[in-house]
Amino acid sequence: MTAGPRPGTQLLKVQNFSVSADGIAAGEDQTLERPFGHVDPGRLFAWAGATASWPNRTGPGGSRGLDDHLVRDFHHGIGAEIMGRNKFGPVRGPWPDEEWKGWWGEEPPFHTPVFVLTHHPRPSFTLSDTTFHFLDADPVTALERAREAAGGKDVRLGGGVTTIREFLDAGLVDTLHVAVSPVELGTGLKLWDSPEELTDRYHLDVVPSPSGVTHHLFWRK
Repeated sequence: MTAGPRPGTQLLKVQNFSVSADGIAAGEDQTLERPFGHVDPGRLFAWAGATASWPNRTGPGGSRGLDDHLVRDFHHGIGAEIMGRNKFGPVRGPWPDEEWKGWWGEEPPFHTPVFVLTHHPRPSFTLSDTTFHFLDADPVTALERAREAAGGKDVRLGGGVTTIREFLDAGLVDTLHVAVSPVELGTGLKLWDSPEELTDRYHLDVVPSPSGVTHHLFWRK
């Protein structure tokens, strides 16, 4: 069993990762028009979009409480992000060109260096205050690069499902927050069959929210 992080060390954190009641976080057959495949992301992320701190909110209002705290805390203390290639975009295999810059337009929401894991690296580029780097690396090496770039702050593991499972299997994730929505999707990419799968390695608090989601908060034993 991997020991928990020492005080003052840089944590690898999964934050606000949303899954269905049957553990599904994304659908199959991702396309440019459907970043989450056949799954409607609104069914998973409605809890976050309803909060006062949701960054895409265009009007006043929104909920407060635990959901809002978790959304508001998303960027706190984060110095870099790691993500899988499928979170970055729908292109598979060798890059046909370097025109695709991610789903997020000219103002990506990360505000840190982002390390995209891919078997087909390409040159780094910067949009606003986010620089994307492309690595063909194992989880340990990728985390070393991200920690170096994070300048002493924590590193967020942004997903998708396959990437999170790889880092969990490598014993690298220090804390994990999963919001379980009260919907069943039936098919798709699963984070787990049951959250109890992780309790041999992690402590777990389960906190229901008035929004209907249940927050699962894991930290290493």
